[in-house]
Amino acid sequence: MTPIRHDWTRQEVLALFDLPFADLIHRAQVTHRERHDANAVQVSTLLSIKTGGCPEDCAYCPQSARYATGLKAEKLMAVETVLERARQAKAAGATRFCMGAAWRSPKDRDVEKVAAMVGAVKALGMETCATLGMLSGPQAQTLKQAGLDYYNHNLDTAPEFYGEIIQTREYQDRLDTLENVRQAGMKTCCGGIVGMGETREQRAGLLQTLANLPEHPTSVPINRLVQVEGTPLAGTALLDPFEFVRTVAVARLLMPASVVRLSAGRAEMNDELQSLCFLAGANSIFYGEKLLTTGNPDVEHDQALFRRLGIHPMEVVLEPGTVHADICEPAADGERGCGRAAAA
Repeated sequence: MTPIRHDWTRQEVLALFDLPFADLIHRAQVTHRERHDANAVQVSTLLSIKTGGCPEDCAYCPQSARYATGLKAEKLMAVETVLERARQAKAAGATRFCMGAAWRSPKDRDVEKVAAMVGAVKALGMETCATLGMLSGPQAQTLKQAGLDYYNHNLDTAPEFYGEIIQTREYQDRLDTLENVRQAGMKTCCGGIVGMGETREQRAGLLQTLANLPEHPTSVPINRLVQVEGTPLAGTALLDPFEFVRTVAVARLLMPASVVRLSAGRAEMNDELQSLCFLAGANSIFYGEKLLTTGNPDVEHDQALFRRLGIHPMEVVLEPGTVHADICEPAADGERGCGRAAAA
C-alpha cells in the first residue's frame, strides 16, 4: 500500500507532474483503489450563509468589497433558513452540508450563531462543514462543541506565489487557523485554486505544502479558477484541461487517504473532463445549483453523469457504529440514482 508521507520535495512532486499522462493516471488509479471505493463519490452541498462585503483583496473572489462585480452584500442568514436549505440538500442526495461566510475572521457572536446552525444541521443526520475565515483557538473549540465535523480553510496557492494573489492575509495566518482547527479535534478541508496564472512548479508547490502538513487534510478541494468580471484575475489564460487532471492525479498520489474534491470550476468542465478527474482519483464533488456565488452543474445533470459512469454516492459514517442512511434508492432498472424523486 502506498505509504503516507509528509516529507515530499519539490523535485519529487514535479517528477510526478512530468510523467507521461497514461503512466500518471495509472499510478493514481492504483493508489486510489488501495484506500477508496473506486466507484464511490462523496457528495456535498455548499451554501453561502453570509454573502459579499469581505474586506480582503483575494484577486479571484467576487465577494471582496474591493471589486465591482455586481454582487450585493447580504447579512447572515437565519438558522431556520439555513436548516431548510439543508433539508433540501439532503433530499437531493447530499450527505455533507457546508456553510460559507464572507468574513476575514468572524466575531465571537457570529461564531455562536453559526454554532446554532451547525447543531441544527447535524440533527438532520448530515455531516457539517464551515468556512468562515480565520479562527482563533477558542472559536474553533466552540464550533467543535456544536458538532462541526470539518473546517475549510484553503491555502489557495504555493507560498511563493501567494503574494501575487492576496496581500491582506499572510500565508502563516492560514497555517495558524489550520492548526487551531486540528487542535480542536475537527477535520480539515484544505486545498487550493489552480489556473490563476501560476506555473507548474507553483502548482507543485501548493500540493507539496498540503502533503507536508502535520496531518493530511481529510478533504482536499481542487478548484479551477472561475473568472468573474471585475476581479483582477478576469481574463487570465485558461489552464489546459489535461494539466488540471494531472493536478488531481498528483494530489491523489501525495495524499492517498484524503478525499480529493472537484470544487469550483465544474460548471465549465464537460462530462469527459470530469470523468478523467474521477479516473485520476477525485472522489468528491460539490452538488447543487451554486457554489457560493458562482454556478455549478445542476443536480439532475450530475445524477445522469453518475449513472453513466456507474458511480454511487459515498456512505458517511457520522459516529462509531452509525452509518448515514443511503438516500440513493435502487431504481427499477437496477442502477443507483441519487435522490431522484426529490432532486431540486
